[in-house]
Amino acid sequence: MKLLNRLRIWKELRTLEAKVRETPSPSTFVDLGQVYINLGMLNETLAAADEGLRLFPNSAELRKLLKFAKRKQLDGRIKDLRQRLNKAASPKLYRELSQLYVDLGDSGAVQGTCEECIRRFPQDAAAYLMLARTRLSNFYRDLTPRDGLEAVRNLQKAIEFEPGNVTALRLLTEVLYRTGAARSSLTSLQRLRQLEPQDNEIALALDSLRTQPSQSYEDLDVLFHAVEAAGRLAHGPLIREVSRATNEEGAVGHIREALAHIAELTGVRKATYIRGAKALVKGDIKDGRDSFLRVVRVVAKAAQRAARRMDIGNFSKGVMDGAFGHICVCCFGDVVAAVLCEAGAPTDQILTDLQELVASSLCERET
Repeated sequence: MKLLNRLRIWKELRTLEAKVRETPSPSTFVDLGQVYINLGMLNETLAAADEGLRLFPNSAELRKLLKFAKRKQLDGRIKDLRQRLNKAASPKLYRELSQLYVDLGDSGAVQGTCEECIRRFPQDAAAYLMLARTRLSNFYRDLTPRDGLEAVRNLQKAIEFEPGNVTALRLLTEVLYRTGAARSSLTSLQRLRQLEPQDNEIALALDSLRTQPSQSYEDLDVLFHAVEAAGRLAHGPLIREVSRATNEEGAVGHIREALAHIAELTGVRKATYIRGAKALVKGDIKDGRDSFLRVVRVVAKAAQRAARRMDIGNFSKGVMDGAFGHICVCCFGDVVAAVLCEAGAPTDQILTDLQELVASSLCERET
């Protein structure tokens, strides 16, 4: 019976492989990946998911398949590292394990692993840095004060145990500046300048920061909570890489075109694409103080936070109805796309277009 089942699966596999070549679609790639999983062929599953996403980059099903295959593939390595840690723990093994969780996108496991490493090796700068990165990612996504303050504390610890850690100093300088702590940011930027005297971007940032007014006393707790209340960071990035800035300019052009297309749909009055503290707008929007932008930020943040606290999944898109018509919102992490449209507008089509806009912009950021 097992042999017959296996033969049937192999026959189905050949059929699906032919179908993928002849009439590719997200569902066909997912079906093919599932058969590969049933046969224990994880490398082939990953290859099928990657190929499918190249053709259909907005497919949520293919992204789930890719994530599942990666987890299955890395489960063995994670289990092996755990066994080695139980026998003879070392900071190096903890770093390897944390990196596997980073590859899986499991920020909770990264945080737990780093904290376990710090309890056993309290002077390991790398563990503090990796934990700070995870906290920073959460802070920039949700603007949660606790994550931001913990990130600063961990970065300061990493620098304490490794004073020449350029990466930690860069991250600390950025997060302090972007939350409004200009004076504290200037202090760490000066230390960074001493370590990287040939970096022109750091020199330009230092000149810019020296000319900006700063308070004699900065309460980080107050500043981080003010960021949460405002729903945005106080400043944009301080230190920019030239290559990164060039790539972002190209991506912004693509996003602007897609947003303009959405703004031309029937019944659409206002459209926006928001990433962190910045926003692109189209339609009947006068400036950055438009109440529509404020409503979009608040609704997206509240929905994401409620879903996370209730442990019911992630909020990705939705529609808010009122006397004004409809507000369609699509979001992922710190990226939000939204539309204000008239009653009776095709909200399903608008949500689909918004979701494609967000997904395509995220793909460009990853590359």
